[in-house]
Amino acid sequence: MRPIQMVDTKTQYHKIKPEVDKAVIDVLESSAFINGKPVHDFSANLGTYTGAKHTIPCANGTDALQIAMMALGLQPGDEVITPSFTYIATTEVIALLRLTPVFVEVDAKTFCIDPAAIEKAITPHTKAIVPVHLYGHAAPMEEIMDIAARHNLFVIEDNAQAIGCDYTFTDGTKKKTGSIGHIGTTSFYPSKNLGGFGDGGAIFTNDDELAAKMKMVANHGQSRQYYHDVVGCNSRLDTIQAAILDIKLKHLDEYIAARRTAADFYDKAFAGHAKITTPYRAPYSHHVFHQYTLQLEGVDRDGLKEYLAAQKIPAMIYYPVPGHQQKMFEQFNVASQEMPVTDWLTKRVISLPIHTELDEEQLTYITANVLAYINQ
Repeated sequence: MRPIQMVDTKTQYHKIKPEVDKAVIDVLESSAFINGKPVHDFSANLGTYTGAKHTIPCANGTDALQIAMMALGLQPGDEVITPSFTYIATTEVIALLRLTPVFVEVDAKTFCIDPAAIEKAITPHTKAIVPVHLYGHAAPMEEIMDIAARHNLFVIEDNAQAIGCDYTFTDGTKKKTGSIGHIGTTSFYPSKNLGGFGDGGAIFTNDDELAAKMKMVANHGQSRQYYHDVVGCNSRLDTIQAAILDIKLKHLDEYIAARRTAADFYDKAFAGHAKITTPYRAPYSHHVFHQYTLQLEGVDRDGLKEYLAAQKIPAMIYYPVPGHQQKMFEQFNVASQEMPVTDWLTKRVISLPIHTELDEEQLTYITANVLAYINQ
């Protein structure tokens, strides 16, 4: 049996090695390392894939969030509602821009932001909502967009973990996550479903004015060279990464299908077990399984993680400390907030290996060892 990885980027690379190697060499030969033709090609192809009118590549997913918030003209003290149960980048950017993060609960089944919690958190100072499509499952965007419209709020989708996910509206229409809100953001960190061989990110919008602002912000605030209209930053996707990502984009649906096949295997293996809750798949979300995350009841989760490690099976806990309890947010006096669902999840979730290269032998070994520990 091949060694089990949490994410097997090497084996995935070897399957497309000739294409990738040629693309990288072509960039080296062109010497157009910044803003070369592959950047524009990838941007156009990604826009076609997502259905977003404008696609703006940038240096990473965190920058994508920052640029989005800067372009919206949010001012210090403005409140931004976001889940506490997410990776720190989502909320870190809010504080970095001297905005006020307002942490709210998630749904216990989907792990995504709870619309009812959003409604309760809105004040006259609220300016934006940042839903996170966590672990590859879509947040309930139709409800969120309705709330935003009623309260005149911006919606910035954090789509770093769910690129390629289809969202189905109640009327049957479908859109890709990241193309539904006023702005969508994503990351091309190597472990993502569409991952580069380094860092990268992108921003999406269907709004012409917002697109123009975000392009300026990402490029030192300039609309043309040496004329700087707004305070901006320097955030670019380099040409080599764009060339690689453009190749991998052609395989993204295939990658998603492989992840869903692995998730189906896990679901079947753990079905009906009293101590295991497998990931929920809401009817509106085509789960793309960036992570396969179990909820455990009556199980020593840390003990399971250690046991699996001894069997050479990696597992991860995303996320053991929620945002509102992080030291960096002490200034906002949010640590004492009551978030029973978030607290419950941080103590019970564990993520198993999931990626495009898992085979049946590996999956059988993983599930057998999980059950062996839990059933002992």
